[in-house]
Amino acid sequence: MISRNSLFGSVILFLLLAAGCAPKAPAPAPATPEPPVQPAPPAPQVPTFAPVGEGAAHDLAESLSFKPQNLCSWTDLRPGIEASLHYIRSRPQNAVCVDQPGLRLTWGQLRESVAELASTLALLDHAPSLLAERFTWYKLEPGTLLTGYYEPWLKASLTPDATYKYPLYGVPADLKVVDLGSFHPRWAGQKLVYRVEGDKVEPYFDRAAIDGLGALEGAGDEIAWAADPVDVFFLQVQGSGRLDLPDGSYKHILYGGKNGRQYVSIGKVLIDKGYIPKEEMSMQRIRRFLNEHPGVAEDVLFRNPSYVFFRLADEGPFGSINSILTPRVSVAVDRSMIPLGSVVALKTALMDYDTGQADPFFSLVLAQDTGGAIQGTRMDLFCGAGEEAETLAGHLQEGADVYMLLSKRVIASMKGDSR
Repeated sequence: MISRNSLFGSVILFLLLAAGCAPKAPAPAPATPEPPVQPAPPAPQVPTFAPVGEGAAHDLAESLSFKPQNLCSWTDLRPGIEASLHYIRSRPQNAVCVDQPGLRLTWGQLRESVAELASTLALLDHAPSLLAERFTWYKLEPGTLLTGYYEPWLKASLTPDATYKYPLYGVPADLKVVDLGSFHPRWAGQKLVYRVEGDKVEPYFDRAAIDGLGALEGAGDEIAWAADPVDVFFLQVQGSGRLDLPDGSYKHILYGGKNGRQYVSIGKVLIDKGYIPKEEMSMQRIRRFLNEHPGVAEDVLFRNPSYVFFRLADEGPFGSINSILTPRVSVAVDRSMIPLGSVVALKTALMDYDTGQADPFFSLVLAQDTGGAIQGTRMDLFCGAGEEAETLAGHLQEGADVYMLLSKRVIASMKGDSR
């Protein structure tokens, strides 16, 4: 973006005296106007959890529907909620799982609240108002940006040939990871990914080195080969997928690790270089551009140095709580904002695949995954597998309202503890 700066200069007037006469003094130059004072930009709003009133909570509860999630009953959520409870129980129960303005909660309190909701599922089809009678709704303010992700399918083989020649790598044997927090508290939670070359510690190979220069060739780290390099890139963006094998069978291919390099959005690269207008941006538009312009596709892909490594499995895809993700139910969150394992109500709109129109979506979803780009209030909805899921995820950028449901009984005990 090019900014314009106003240049203000001074005009110096020289009075020239001619021999035998004095010229008339010129009129003073008009004063240069002061630039208008620009108001200071508003301070970014700090995310806050605000309790919703009883009447509004009843209206919200009555508006919930499981139909946009392709479920037959609220009881269909039980396997996912049980998986969430298993994760919550594995955490230190007295430790704080969320500490944000308006809400401070321990893992034990979250466990009790989610367990009570699970015990209520069988009644909700006919009595949704129970979610307002037994739970307090905390609205996350401001609202969130909702995006989507999916499980891509790609043509692949477990052995290379003339068709399947683009490698998918497992975690390389020479990739090393160190927890920096073990060296100093200031680095708590940070990891360094590196390799050793001679007596030097070096950053791990980037995308250009791996795919362009063959940095991993001959090391034996390949686990499969794909037919399309663009498919490989989108698999890395999504983090997991399914391999459609030549014999008609398939394998899940799951996230194994990363090279530690910073992720760069090629969508932004394509916009900045003028290849795709911002208003046309979507995953489908990116894929079409890369397929139609192979001469520049490699350069564009190499602008993202981040690289993902995989592992093969018979089941998947798995989220961050190590449970299988459920389409239109599982969401990726920033765990510092919404604890993993939480049950939240999500109000937004999703594109109908057949009509292309946006349909209302107000359902209970489960915080079961995370993502490097999912920070603050932003959420990522797992859309499923296949073409319909890819289309939905590729176009999903909607504003959304998020409500965390907490048991009133738990809240009452929290108040008792505070006294």
